[in-house]
Amino acid sequence: MSYLVISFSHKNIDIKMREKLAFSSTEDKDRFIRVLLEHECTKEVVLLSTCNRVEIITRSSSIKASARNIIEKLASYSGVDFDVLYERADIYDNDGAVHHLFSVASALDSLVIGETQIVGQLKDAFRFSQAKNYCSSNITRVMHYAFKCAANVRNATSLGTGSVSVASTAVAKAKDIIGNTKGVKALVIGAGEMSELTIKHLISSGFDVVLTSRDIKKAQILASSFEVHVSVEPYSELSNLLAKTPVMITATSAPYPIITKENAPSASIDRYWFDIAVPRDIDEDISLSDLKIYSVDDLQDIVNENMSLRAEQAKTAYGIVSRMSVEFFEWLKSLEIEPIVKHLYVKGEDIIDKKVKNAIKKGFISASDEENIRKLCQTVITEYLHNPSKQLKDISKNMECDIVVGAVQNMFGLASDSNRSNKYRCDHLIKN
Repeated sequence: MSYLVISFSHKNIDIKMREKLAFSSTEDKDRFIRVLLEHECTKEVVLLSTCNRVEIITRSSSIKASARNIIEKLASYSGVDFDVLYERADIYDNDGAVHHLFSVASALDSLVIGETQIVGQLKDAFRFSQAKNYCSSNITRVMHYAFKCAANVRNATSLGTGSVSVASTAVAKAKDIIGNTKGVKALVIGAGEMSELTIKHLISSGFDVVLTSRDIKKAQILASSFEVHVSVEPYSELSNLLAKTPVMITATSAPYPIITKENAPSASIDRYWFDIAVPRDIDEDISLSDLKIYSVDDLQDIVNENMSLRAEQAKTAYGIVSRMSVEFFEWLKSLEIEPIVKHLYVKGEDIIDKKVKNAIKKGFISASDEENIRKLCQTVITEYLHNPSKQLKDISKNMECDIVVGAVQNMFGLASDSNRSNKYRCDHLIKN
C-alpha cells in the first residue's frame, strides 16, 4: 500500500477549470468520496477543496489503477474531459505524496506563500473523513506529521506572520488602487469565514465596511463581532449597493454566479470588484466601462511580490518539509520494529515462566526461590536482547528494513501487532 495524492491547483489549471472541480457542498464531497472508496485499490480518502485547489489524498494498493479511477470519477463529476484532466493532474506517490502534502499543509504550495488558512482547511477535510470513517490509521499518521510539519514551519520562519491570504491580497490590491481609503466604502457579500477575514483586513486598511448576505441574521451576528461599526444592508438592495460602492469583495459559497449581466448596474463612479470565491460569484461576461473585475488569478502581481519577499524564508521552510518527510518514513518503519522488540521480550517472559514452573515441579529449585530466579532470568533476557533490539531500531532507518522485519518475524514466529491504530492518533487536530 502506498500514499497517493492527486493535485489540481492554481499551478496546473486555471480558475475556469477549478470552478468545475470545486466541491461546494458537503453532500457533493460525501458522495464523491464514497464513489472513490468503491474501487478495490483505494482504501482511504481525504478530499480537500478550496478556492485554489482540489487535493485527493489516499492510500492505494495500485497507484496506476487508483489514479486512473479517481481522474475518471473527477471527469464525470466536473464534465471536464478525462484526457484533459489526466494531462494536467499532478500525481504524487509515496515519498512524493508525503512531501507534497507537507508542502500544502505548510502553505508553501499556496497562491499566497505562507497564507494562514490552508492548514485549517486541511484539518477540516481530515475531520470530515475521520467522522465518516473514510480514513483510518495510515492517513491519520501522515496527517499527524503534516500538521506537525506546518507547526514547525510556522515556529521556525516568519511565513505565518502578518496578513497573508487571498482575502488580504484582494484588500491590499484595493488599497493600492484607491490610495487614501479614509471614508471609502467597501461592500462585502457573504457572511462566512472568508467574509469575516475580508472585513478584518478592510477595517485595518481604513475602509468603511458594508456587509450584505442572503442570511441577514448571520450577517448581523458577524457585523456585531467587530469593535468598529460594520453596516448591514438587506440583500434585496444588492443592485443599489453595487452601483454606489467603489470597492466590492464577494466570497459566498454559491454554486453559480450571483452577479450577472442582468443585475450588474452601471454607475457614475469607477468601481473595483474582487471575486475571491470558487466557483466565481461574478459572471465573467460582465463588461462595463466603469468597472474593473479581479478574480483570484488576477492577483498575481501581489502574489509575485509576496513570493520574492518570502523567498529566503520559503527556502528554510522547504528544508523543514524535506527533513520531516524523511523523518516520517523513518517513524513509519519504527512502528513495525516496536511490536517485534516487544514480542521478543514477551516470548522471553513466556519461556522464563514455562521453565521456572517446570523446574519447581521437578524439584530442581524450591518455590521460595522462584521470585529471585525469575529476576535473574529476566536480567539475562534483557541483557541478551539489548543489542539485537538496538540493531533492529537502527535498521528501521535503512532501505532493507522490510526484508529484515519479515526475516525476524519468521525466524522467531512473531505475530504482527494489529492493535496500534489508536496509539498514533492525530494530536495536532486539537489545535487550529
